[in-house]
Amino acid sequence: MNRYLGIEFGSTRIKAVAIDEAFQPVQSGDYTWASSYENGVWTYYLDEVWAGLKTALTNLGEVEGLSAMGVSAMMHGYLAFDKDWNLLVPFRTWQNTITGPAAAELTALFRFNIPQRWSIAHLYQAILNDESHVKDIAHITTLAGYVHHALTGVNALGIGEASGMFPIDSAVLDYDQAMLDSFDALIADRGYPWRIRDILPRVLLAGEDAGTLTEAGSALLDGLLPAGIPVAPPEGDAGTGMAATNSVAPRTGNVSAGTSIFSMVVLEKPLSRVYPELDLVTTPTGSPVAMVHCNNCTSDMNAWVGVLRETVELFGGSVSTGELYTKLYEKSLEGDPDCGGVLVYNYLAGEGVTHMDEGRPLVVRRPDSSFTLANFLRAQLYSTMSTLKIGMDLLAQENVAIDSLTGHGGLFKTPVVGQKYMAAACNAPVTCMETAGEGGPYGMALLAAYMSDRAEGESLGDFLANRVFAGVAGTTLRPEGSDVAGFDRFLAQSKAGLTLERTAAAPL
Repeated sequence: MNRYLGIEFGSTRIKAVAIDEAFQPVQSGDYTWASSYENGVWTYYLDEVWAGLKTALTNLGEVEGLSAMGVSAMMHGYLAFDKDWNLLVPFRTWQNTITGPAAAELTALFRFNIPQRWSIAHLYQAILNDESHVKDIAHITTLAGYVHHALTGVNALGIGEASGMFPIDSAVLDYDQAMLDSFDALIADRGYPWRIRDILPRVLLAGEDAGTLTEAGSALLDGLLPAGIPVAPPEGDAGTGMAATNSVAPRTGNVSAGTSIFSMVVLEKPLSRVYPELDLVTTPTGSPVAMVHCNNCTSDMNAWVGVLRETVELFGGSVSTGELYTKLYEKSLEGDPDCGGVLVYNYLAGEGVTHMDEGRPLVVRRPDSSFTLANFLRAQLYSTMSTLKIGMDLLAQENVAIDSLTGHGGLFKTPVVGQKYMAAACNAPVTCMETAGEGGPYGMALLAAYMSDRAEGESLGDFLANRVFAGVAGTTLRPEGSDVAGFDRFLAQSKAGLTLERTAAAPL
């Protein structure tokens, strides 16, 4: 009896999922956490990384026959360490929009889009800021890379995760050497004792050996997992999302929707030019992928659900979290296709696609808008994907073909609702599988299974298509004309009103 364990450090939960020999989830455990905004920086405490992971594993329960495991986490960000792996500055997460000058300069230098949340942008911004810690750097990595190293002693990343730190050359399946050289030349006069390749993690492909859980790693977990377990290359939530949705082949794509929302579309050919709204990353095996990443998705909706829960409790009622979300999501289906003129901007954080450095959640309506609960809720859910739609339209202009688009993550847990709206937004069929709500940790468990159980010469795409997802139940919703037209009207009004969002940050 084989079991495979996937661990993911998401934005709101640390989750562990165990799957069986049939690649079905059989156990799960989690821990709820949240980032903190301190001294102008979004961060998580590393002490909570370990406390949360141990809680999630305790809630998971004992897993018998564990053959392999893997660690995943939210991508990008900046964790800088000295030679003894002492943290030099607090973890700077993907949520931060504090690297604008660095990202713009590197994009021009590389002629390759470097978003603000990428690790190399954070490093170069620290250099531009003359931060004293930079001279002491021996390693920079991501959250997944940090946890993997602590558990295994191996300083490496899966190629998909690495592609969110520094650009990858898919022809050689490693960091782009010309860009590495350009960066070293850019900072040569600074006199740092390191070169960029020396401080980046090693790049590994899905299926390659990434070490085993050491005695020291097991001790970090209070012995909840025994030493000796093979550990897959650590991947980011983009790569695990692709694995979890069987979306690693060209012309396939997926949308991951939770605290943030992003789409991943595997490309057949390069894009014609650099788009600041589009990231170019890779699959866990190194194929090029166009990524539309938006910092804001369900956080504002979650806050409103909390307010509505307080309203229920004011009248002496009580309702489970799952039932509350289901009822509210389903109520939104009664709303007008264009939300009756109600607009929502769900920007708690800045947003790269629309070039916002800060966010302020807004609800906007005209005097003649139909302000009903259903329209308000539908506008909330439309807002979770409206910024994504702007980026997806750029892919359509590039004639990027998408044969299948699979949704996963919390937005799709309630059947039909998020799936229906996403089909309208992208004007494409959207499929959700039974594991849609499991998302990243499930995908990481599959990558661990692939490393442990693949046949000689079996590609990740074949493993997923023929062994994992063959015959898996799923539902596909095609876009309805009235929904597509309604979403387009909502988006047109939303884009026209972005000036309101842009100017709200200054006085508020």
